[in-house]
Amino acid sequence: QVQLRESGGGLVQAGGSLRLSCAASGRFYSNYVMGWFRQAPGKEREFVAGIHWSAGNTLYADSVKGRFTISRDSAKVTVYLQMNSLKPEDTAVYYCAARPDTIVVRAAYDYWGQGTQVTVSS
Repeated sequence: QVQLRESGGGLVQAGGSLRLSCAASGRFYSNYVMGWFRQAPGKEREFVAGIHWSAGNTLYADSVKGRFTISRDSAKVTVYLQMNSLKPEDTAVYYCAARPDTIVVRAAYDYWGQGTQVTVSS
């Protein structure tokens, strides 16, 4: 079992920045992939970014490329999502998730955090 705990959400004005954190604990292995997803009211959960824990390769949704950066701290077993140039359409509950081996954009992850709200005002 892997436990994931997000933090760092909040309210920010358009053009501002936030950094989300997701701390992992339990049976977390170096071949795991960590992903960030988001879900806005009335919409399906969508992929935002992913990173392979040991290889370090990343993948981003087109909607966030150039604005968001995913990174990890191996010592803290924590993944981050740095969000810059935020837009009102980025407003959603953001979830981190984990699965073995491969970054995938569908929500086929084995472990999920509880989510953290990000609200971007115009």
